[in-house]
Amino acid sequence: MQSTARGEGRRLAARHRNIELGLLALAVAVCLAGHIDASLALTGKMPSGLLVHGLSLGALVAVAHLAVRRFAPYADPLILPLGVFLTGFGLMLLDRLDFSYKAAHPGKGDYQKLPAAPSQMMWVFISVAAAIALIVFVKHHRFFQRYVYVMMAGALVLLTAPVFSPTDSFGAKRWIKLPGLPSFEPDEFVKVAITIFFAGYLMANRDALALAGRKVWGMTLPRGRHAGPVLAIWAVSLLVLIFERDLGTSLIFFGLFIVMLYVATERTSWVVLGVLMAVGGATVVGTLEPHVHGRVEAWLHPLDYYKPVHDPAISEQPAEALFSLGTGHLTGTGLGSGRPWLIGFAGRSDFIFTTIGEELGLAGVTAVLLVYVLLIQRGLRTAIGLTDPFGKLLAAGLSAALALQIFVVVGGVSGLVPLTGKALPFLAAGGSSLLANWLMVALLIKLSDSSGRTALDPVQPTPEPLPAQAGPGERAGASDPAPPTPGPDRNQDRNQNPGPSAGSNQGQDPSPAPGRTLGGAGQPLAPGSDPTAQTTVGRGLADPGAATELRPAFGHAPATPQHPTGPQPSAPQASYGYPPVNEQPTHGYGLPPQSPFPPNPSA
Repeated sequence: MQSTARGEGRRLAARHRNIELGLLALAVAVCLAGHIDASLALTGKMPSGLLVHGLSLGALVAVAHLAVRRFAPYADPLILPLGVFLTGFGLMLLDRLDFSYKAAHPGKGDYQKLPAAPSQMMWVFISVAAAIALIVFVKHHRFFQRYVYVMMAGALVLLTAPVFSPTDSFGAKRWIKLPGLPSFEPDEFVKVAITIFFAGYLMANRDALALAGRKVWGMTLPRGRHAGPVLAIWAVSLLVLIFERDLGTSLIFFGLFIVMLYVATERTSWVVLGVLMAVGGATVVGTLEPHVHGRVEAWLHPLDYYKPVHDPAISEQPAEALFSLGTGHLTGTGLGSGRPWLIGFAGRSDFIFTTIGEELGLAGVTAVLLVYVLLIQRGLRTAIGLTDPFGKLLAAGLSAALALQIFVVVGGVSGLVPLTGKALPFLAAGGSSLLANWLMVALLIKLSDSSGRTALDPVQPTPEPLPAQAGPGERAGASDPAPPTPGPDRNQDRNQNPGPSAGSNQGQDPSPAPGRTLGGAGQPLAPGSDPTAQTTVGRGLADPGAATELRPAFGHAPATPQHPTGPQPSAPQASYGYPPVNEQPTHGYGLPPQSPFPPNPSA
């Protein structure tokens, strides 16, 4: 039975890898078809270098697939193809925009005519290579649990580094420019590091944060002394908004913490409190800080730019984005047939979304957003399937960070929220954003591998050997384990006095024979084991009557352990060098749940 279940799980895992390979081929084919369509519309002929581009992209994707097949065989089969499709689709859009920008800005020295697709292709290779390295060399996602505070320190350094930059970039201090090196955007990497820290911090403190306080207006508020972390994160996000004038990073930073706090505690009051604090802080800063105030005015009155007298902080980009989206109608003008370059320099960044809306219409916008939603859903599904709290919070946090960034970018371009200037994940030009997003994809692949391994290939425990039974009329020898003390309070006595007493087993030698230790329920223990370790409440107990440490689910009390009779299984083996987690695995992928105990051979 056990070998059949494991064999079926491995066959399903191999089938998932084959599905992943087919989806990768489909994603590359769709992106190449887009290149051909746009080139035929723009020049009337096939794109030059199509074969080289297709072979290089296909080879890179094949290497990534082989790495997943070898080092994450139980991973979700959709995460990698979705990332490849979005990246290839972004390359196609950038190549299409390069042609139009070059034709619209022929002047010498105009930076807008410089192509962005070649440098983005280079960053695609760097980003995918970094993701492959993470998949290969990080054996388990709990590796990052050891370095949560190191991650936090590094994130704070990167987050505050742009404050000391001598120049601004389009009104915000978001980039770091070093002599002789390309500029990079540190807040993209802060997004990943801060998610890892939040997962480790909330895992350790979720019980205290989940405690209920006073009830106000029918809503149970958290205790005041536990609101310190929320106030600290809120203060840091406001400092980022004030000194760096970066509205997008501030919203993502604080929103991510509130979402993960709700996942950890299941307290709606934290969400309400966080929304009120975010709205209050953004209102004050938006009123006092000129750059943020200009963003808010451009959001509220985008068409005021065309008035003879208007606020100089209002740019033409919000209005042109609305015109571009309105031009696309339902099916768009077709790739290469629109005029998305009229938006200006930001057409390759967050406003690349208007290219999709204008040339592919509402249908194309919906399809791209559904691809994003599907990627986020696979991350949340991974969080549900994981059994350790750190992995659950990390997967949920990575999915929430991606969702928040897509919301602030798409909402800013479409007029739902003020513009933030953040790059649209995977699609927009920018090496920092692409590298950080592919690291998130690699983390989700490792997390889904752990989830799938639990569901498809559970570790089947083996029973302990039965003790030697004494014959009729024979007294238990010194080499036999001590029989259990009769009476209803046996477990209570053992917990109060874990060591053997001289008077509890009369007529027997209280010391075990060499190579054996005293155990409960008449079971021998492994040779060379520590007797004191067998009476400690925790994992790997040999005595089924002793208390067992159970990790409670988020917001729920631990269930009373039920111990069946008969031979007991040994402690589950730790994977990847980490201690086992005493939680029941979740069985998905259509497999029936398996009992963690083997059948009794004597039954």
